[in-house]
Amino acid sequence: MSSLNVLVVIGTTSRKASTRVVGSCVAEQLRAVGCAVDVFDYEQTPLPLFNPDTSWSAPDFAVLKARVELADALVLISPDYHGSMSSALKNFLDHFWKEYAGKLFASVVGSFDKGLTVHDQIRTVARQCYAWALPYGVTFTDKEDVRDGVVASDALRQRVEMLTRDVRVYGALLAEQRRADLAGTEPGFLARQRK
Repeated sequence: MSSLNVLVVIGTTSRKASTRVVGSCVAEQLRAVGCAVDVFDYEQTPLPLFNPDTSWSAPDFAVLKARVELADALVLISPDYHGSMSSALKNFLDHFWKEYAGKLFASVVGSFDKGLTVHDQIRTVARQCYAWALPYGVTFTDKEDVRDGVVASDALRQRVEMLTRDVRVYGALLAEQRRADLAGTEPGFLARQRK
């Protein structure tokens, strides 16, 4: 079996954001357990505000679409802004729909509280796009879990380790079933995605 392809989406435009630090940690751990990891970062790949009249025909869209299509699982990382996911992450998510079907979503949220509404919003997007979501998310706080540009707490390291294990295991199971469903002829929610 080939390695699991995971797209880690850094849902912030801030260069010094702790979400970027934690996203790098997640990507490193996923690579360490054998996943092929692609990181989408607004710092390297600016993404204009979604416009259904122009976004899908934009020159760089086909490249980004191919990256999303290749992914078996997505780890979506966002700060908690006023009890909601960042506009950067929402903008990324709005560019796609059927490309998410049958794939695994995992959420990581930087929050001074629990980040529960952000995790719920990410799971809602997953459901609306016929994706699967881990039943939990990882939440971290700046001063407690991330200091001086590095992950500083053992508790966060353990939560990230659990998340990467679950993304690898459940992502692989779902990816295998997704491939079978897309190649098959039986009815199922992925039947509409067959070519």
